[in-house]
Amino acid sequence: MKAIVTVGLKPGVLDVQGKAVAGALKELGFGGVQDARVGKRIEIELSGDLDPATAEAQVREMCEKLLANTVIESYRVEITG
Repeated sequence: MKAIVTVGLKPGVLDVQGKAVAGALKELGFGGVQDARVGKRIEIELSGDLDPATAEAQVREMCEKLLANTVIESYRVEITG
């Protein structure tokens, strides 16, 4: 079973990397770019015979303890396979 975690800054939190990406894209001629947000994707392979609900609960706990800074970041968990 695989878990895919997507972490990004919460709305209203300044995304300096996103601003830099948007600016660089504009300089490269992509004038339609208004904004960009940068985040991270984490893929976790889970072993054992976990049901999807238990797997999701475990991955959410991982996010709360390590993978996301929940003060400024939000996260989304997707369980596959």
